[in-house]
Amino acid sequence: MSTLPPIVETVLNEYISLYKKHLPNTLDGLYIHGSIALDAYVENSSDIDFITITSRRLTKNDAQALSFIHTQLANTYKKPDMDGVYIIREDVGKLDHNSKILYPYFNEGKLAFGDYFNFNPITWWLFNTKAINIVGPEPNTFHNEIHSHQLVSYVLDNMNSYWVNRIQSYEKSIKEISSLPTDLIDDEVEWTVLGLLRQFYTLKEHDIISKLDAGEYGLQHIPKEWHDIIKHAIHIRQHNRLEDFASNEERIKSVIGFSTYLINRCNNTLAL
Repeated sequence: MSTLPPIVETVLNEYISLYKKHLPNTLDGLYIHGSIALDAYVENSSDIDFITITSRRLTKNDAQALSFIHTQLANTYKKPDMDGVYIIREDVGKLDHNSKILYPYFNEGKLAFGDYFNFNPITWWLFNTKAINIVGPEPNTFHNEIHSHQLVSYVLDNMNSYWVNRIQSYEKSIKEISSLPTDLIDDEVEWTVLGLLRQFYTLKEHDIISKLDAGEYGLQHIPKEWHDIIKHAIHIRQHNRLEDFASNEERIKSVIGFSTYLINRCNNTLAL
């Protein structure tokens, strides 16, 4: 397993061992995407984003074995968390969210069965272009055709739904958000500023980039009036937060202003 952070390699070795013991002869592929595949793993922060391909479709009859595997890993390794889905080969590239298939997936420390939320062009674009195969054939050997226009369209739709709604909720509750514990506000600042900058990069470059790299890209392509909040988000991501703003309310307002600016810019100059 090359190019993996040592703790990630350790967790994955244990995962494979547990999986083969409790679900023998069903592991056809294990692929890592997300921050690890983007060479942007942050210790004690990044998850192990995985897609496990199985020789048969796993069902609720396999729940006990899957729960044991992930509970054992979580008890042994507090970080990084595993976050991913179990599919069969034919599911690679699937975008249909109306399927009646109950996919087993592990997210935020819990095993669930249902319509997996991360079957989207971003996931499959990363799978095609940057995923690390731990077990199984190279990712590009699968029939998984995701085109750049699908990626751009998905990102722009997400920006004008999820992010617009989120920023509107910020605007309605500035005082309430400002009174939250500092670490929760930090999470909101990082998630929003760097998340939107990742989308900005995708819309301009038709590719995917890590949060930290998106922050650096923003400093090169966004007017200087927004550099303070971008640098602040970068510092938070690096676990090196500085007191860049006089108050929580000031930085929340800066997040709102920056987000509004960037969404408008993307709609006016980068829309399809």
